[in-house]
Amino acid sequence: MSESKDANIQDLNPAQKAVLDQLGSAPDDRPVFAEDIGHHIRRALETAAEPYLSSLPSNQDLFLSKYELGQIHGCQTKYMAEREEEFEWAVNIARGSIVHKAVELSMNWRKEIEPSALVDESLARYEQDSGSLGYWLQGCSEVERAELRSESLDAFTKFLECWPPLKPAWRPVSESRLRAELCDGQLVLSGRADLTLGRAEGFRAGKVIIDFKTGNFAPLHVEDLRFYALIETLRMGVPPRLLATYYLDSAQFSPEAVTEEILMSTVARVIDAVEKYTALIYENQVPKEIPGPQCNWCGLLETCSTGSSYLEENL
Repeated sequence: MSESKDANIQDLNPAQKAVLDQLGSAPDDRPVFAEDIGHHIRRALETAAEPYLSSLPSNQDLFLSKYELGQIHGCQTKYMAEREEEFEWAVNIARGSIVHKAVELSMNWRKEIEPSALVDESLARYEQDSGSLGYWLQGCSEVERAELRSESLDAFTKFLECWPPLKPAWRPVSESRLRAELCDGQLVLSGRADLTLGRAEGFRAGKVIIDFKTGNFAPLHVEDLRFYALIETLRMGVPPRLLATYYLDSAQFSPEAVTEEILMSTVARVIDAVEKYTALIYENQVPKEIPGPQCNWCGLLETCSTGSSYLEENL
């Protein structure tokens, strides 16, 4: 390690050093995957999915995101009800977009980084956009805008405090879009990773995929990243090295090394979702009420005895 590099590390606070320690890996310690792993996983997915895709109307594709997967594997009654509702932005939903944009800008910001300036720039960029978030920002109340700025600034400041500066040599990419098409485009898997670092060298894994979260751990966070690992493997032919959720509020780093077993379990989860989706949407299967923590904020709670009973028993 060079003297200048030592000096740089000495400038990091303990939280930043902890992240660096978790991210680091010597090249010889990184796993080498079989040359046919991408082909093997694609074939497994397509073979299992094709029978269910036959129920799709002609010229219609099945698009699966991490959100769709989470909803389909959760309460089907809630999922079907929300499909009929128009999406509505709110402060807690918009915050993630603003923070992610601020992180993206910070990677290429040539001036001294002032958290409030980058959050304001993120708000301005979205407000000028013609998308639904821009439309919501243009019409939201001053209170909502103030709350959004405050919460976004808090989360972005925590990112800057807890994460080491992202060096160009790490190949950082914010809001990295991931997409894989299977079965001649009938099945599309899509996602967007908060941050990716590194790259593969041949069939030696090197990429790290990271999601940032406020709040506490949830099992679904692990499944979300495994889904991204699956798409990356289909896209590149080699899996990522590491998946990690970083919890900004608690400065906790939750990593998981990628293995072929993890990828195949995610293949099974995707196929299960394809089966459930086609049965619900195209075969008119009666949705199942599946209670869980999501019942706390479900709009159907007042009329759902299953959800009410679950909350009474688990509070």
